[in-house]
Amino acid sequence: MSVSKSPLLAAAVALGIGFWETLSPQAIKPENLQPAITIESNRRVPMRDGIQLAVDIYRPKEEGRFPVILVRTPYGRKGNDQQARPFVASGYAYVAADVRGRGDSEGEFIPYANTGQDGFDLIEWAAKQPWSTGKIGTLGGSYSAWIEWHTALLRPPHLAAMVSIGTTGDPGTDIFVSGPSGLPSPTLISWFYFVSGRRNQKLGEVDWKKILWGLPLDNLDDSTGNPNPNWKAQIEHAAGDPWWDSIRYQDKFAGIHVPVLHVTGWYDDVQGATLTNFAGMTTSGPVEVRTAQKLIVGPGGHSGAVAKGPVDFGPAAKFDLGADVTRWFDCWLKGTNNGSSAEPAVRVFRMGENAWHQEHEWPIRGTRPVRYYLDSNGILSEKLATGPPDKYSYDPARPVVFITEPDFRQIGGPDDYRAVERREDVLVYTTAPVTKDTVVCGPVQMELFASSSAPDTDFTAMLLDVWPSGFAQRLTDGMVRARFRDGISKPSFIEPGRVYNYHIDLWNTCQTFKPMHRIRIDISSSAFPKYDRNLNTAEPLGRGTEMRIAEQTVQHSRRYPSSVVLPVMAR
Repeated sequence: MSVSKSPLLAAAVALGIGFWETLSPQAIKPENLQPAITIESNRRVPMRDGIQLAVDIYRPKEEGRFPVILVRTPYGRKGNDQQARPFVASGYAYVAADVRGRGDSEGEFIPYANTGQDGFDLIEWAAKQPWSTGKIGTLGGSYSAWIEWHTALLRPPHLAAMVSIGTTGDPGTDIFVSGPSGLPSPTLISWFYFVSGRRNQKLGEVDWKKILWGLPLDNLDDSTGNPNPNWKAQIEHAAGDPWWDSIRYQDKFAGIHVPVLHVTGWYDDVQGATLTNFAGMTTSGPVEVRTAQKLIVGPGGHSGAVAKGPVDFGPAAKFDLGADVTRWFDCWLKGTNNGSSAEPAVRVFRMGENAWHQEHEWPIRGTRPVRYYLDSNGILSEKLATGPPDKYSYDPARPVVFITEPDFRQIGGPDDYRAVERREDVLVYTTAPVTKDTVVCGPVQMELFASSSAPDTDFTAMLLDVWPSGFAQRLTDGMVRARFRDGISKPSFIEPGRVYNYHIDLWNTCQTFKPMHRIRIDISSSAFPKYDRNLNTAEPLGRGTEMRIAEQTVQHSRRYPSSVVLPVMAR
């Protein structure tokens, strides 16, 4: 999504290095972007264990009390200067903090550790300052959004609202924190490298394309020349390990008593967590805040900017997230009656149609699950299949390519997969051209009946929109590791040659398939480097080096009706 070019929500909101790029609030006029401001740099705030965190404080120069916006980042609080100023012009105090062990903050940076307690202590400290009204809102993206949720679980008394942008989820749910493969995406080694030490490392000094091919996976950090115990801990503890239990939050929505503005994009590589959080808070959150949740989903990637790829989403893709953030905080921190709370809860961008739509819930009421069956000769249709199975060989030494840059900053976009689909290890199933606008908007689920010659392997699925020109636009995708077919906490190997029913979560999309476009599903066994390669052996995850070729068989018959379920809107 394109964005307006002024200095609110600059780099540090999400990843501090150009992500969620420059967004501006409508209420801020250019002449007010440099307000009279008081800046207090490198203030030390003690935590409950005596560790001191470094914060910068921005507030209006005039005397008074102001609601506070708190941002905590592992990417350097100094990157928040231009972001802070428009908020100050809108009558807020703004506090930017280095997380523990990063920047000028004391202690050791251990991802996911101490995040809730430190957030609690910073919020309550800010509430007691003479320039504070005691109303505190938190703002964050990606990792910085994830730590907001863990803070909210502790229920700091003065936390009044959150803005959560592109947050990551629980272990086993996305590529960031030990994903559905049981391991983080290999591309995440670049994140661990980037945040090693106290200052951001230079990503350009490492050949990430080369690093990603290394085996075993738990040695990738050594290959960078910067051994990282935090990376090794991720590999040692696969997603189902109880080691992760203390950082789970998506099973605890009932304890989060906070209004939240949830923001993501259809090509955000951790998109699923935001939609899960919104749905969870509106159905399982405390009753008093269920209606105090808003969701915005655009056509962007993890950065919030237009997702990289050859698709032009048109002028309607431009929207002013800064205005939404400011209105949200005005409502919940200042008590301004600006209509924000009365608006429909959901605003989503329909790709293909390239227009914004307002809805009242997620998943959207009015969609119906339509099952499309795989069949022989590459057919995808609503008719139950009866044909013979399809077979291919999966060689982990030659994995199917997932089109992406080699580091963590954006994993995939609306790319053209025609070249990938010509591979013999990719099965392609396509509908006849649709005859009218067909809106698919919501969660996408795959039910795949398949067997393998290996004791463990992967199956991947991708949903695409095939244009009349043949352009095959990736919409969304997912994977299942055979040993985790019954859940990330219940690993078991498979019996070679036996047919199993695999459920693949393809997350969510919102696409209007225009007349003469076709719906397509690609099936394979790898999507590298988004997911680590399954080596088709029973070696411990992340520590294997031996690779074997697996013979894969995909069934589609009355007994084994492989299919994808799409949420089709009735209107």
